[in-house]
Amino acid sequence: MNEHRYFMVNKPVNMVSQFVSSHSVNLLSSLSFNFPEGTHAIGRLDQNSEGLLLLTTNKKVTRLLFQGAVPHKRTYLVQVKNKVEAATIEKLANGLAISAVYGTIFTTTPCEVELVEKPPNLFEAGKPLHENVISTWLLISLTEGKFHQVRKMVAAVHHKCLRLIRVSIEELQLGTMQPGEVVEVNEQYFFEKLKL
Repeated sequence: MNEHRYFMVNKPVNMVSQFVSSHSVNLLSSLSFNFPEGTHAIGRLDQNSEGLLLLTTNKKVTRLLFQGAVPHKRTYLVQVKNKVEAATIEKLANGLAISAVYGTIFTTTPCEVELVEKPPNLFEAGKPLHENVISTWLLISLTEGKFHQVRKMVAAVHHKCLRLIRVSIEELQLGTMQPGEVVEVNEQYFFEKLKL
């Protein structure tokens, strides 16, 4: 029996988190890496989001990571339009109502939110913002990931999400990986860093 393999990818913007699609979209298979048969993404990042995406040939990992008894922390670097006030940070951190499936309302679990400076040497994505556009960078860490949750959270406090970059899942860090870069890690490291 072949051993399972584990990968960290810096998913670029305008790419979906899958290898096949009936739509005309940019796929993981377009990355310059020869993934083994049976490789799949653990969780997803939507097409407009970027950053850390985990891939593996081990089908059990998704269940362990996202459906296990212990919630796992994911951290996002989020650029939003306009200046974010302290009261808004508090609202985001304390949990707020967002839209969910079939028109239902979901109240987010309290999470960690902090104002941060734009990281130095952050890779560019898409067209740079006009110099007159005021924006704020936030670091949001949460243990749940409902559909488009972070985008909906910032929209609920009247801010437009300009960039959404997942920078870590538990202790697996995006670090200095560049868009489209793939790093293979061993099983022990992968499970240890994800606290599985």
